[in-house]
Amino acid sequence: MKYLEFKDIFAEFPLISSSHIFNVTSKPHALRDRLTVWQKRGLVIKLRKGLYILNEKDRKIHPSRIFLANSLYSPSYVSTEYALGYYDLIPEKVEDVTSITTKKTAKFTNSFGTFLYQHLKTSLFFGFTEIEDENELPVFVAEPEKAVLDFIYLNLQDLKDKGKDIFSLSYRFQNLDILKRKKLTDYARKYENKRFADVVSNLISFIKEWR
Repeated sequence: MKYLEFKDIFAEFPLISSSHIFNVTSKPHALRDRLTVWQKRGLVIKLRKGLYILNEKDRKIHPSRIFLANSLYSPSYVSTEYALGYYDLIPEKVEDVTSITTKKTAKFTNSFGTFLYQHLKTSLFFGFTEIEDENELPVFVAEPEKAVLDFIYLNLQDLKDKGKDIFSLSYRFQNLDILKRKKLTDYARKYENKRFADVVSNLISFIKEWR
């Protein structure tokens, strides 16, 4: 298969997977060899093993980094620092896209940046919502409350026994009016961790004072 034919087939695909390649040719191994050549020429970008995207000029859809994060490692949803920045709950711009997964912790780096995945057990894989990115592609992002709780849970060693002021002094939380205290409390119970619950209680006290 020539590149022009490959481009015409996949120009409107946000991503190209191994299964797509098997579906368009009777010689997938030969096409994979061509992919290696096209990568070296900058025509195709490899995101991870078995997942590709056309170069910026030739692709008609430019997927968001959130969409890429969901697709690189599934099941997953964007949460913790990146989601906190997405909701403007912290002032810092977060470069690495951070996600939660039920799989083992993982990290992928490609031309779109670094994508980090932290493991949570299946019972804590909840509290995310499906929205559409700028291309109207479906993406999974933690609800604001779940993004905060995931962050606390995964940074518990740094947050426990520190009191409520740490949320303003060390992490500079802001725009807390978007957080629903009841949802924070209800979700926090599912983590079944006393030290975690104490930190969440401090957060709720901080929110009350902040308002």
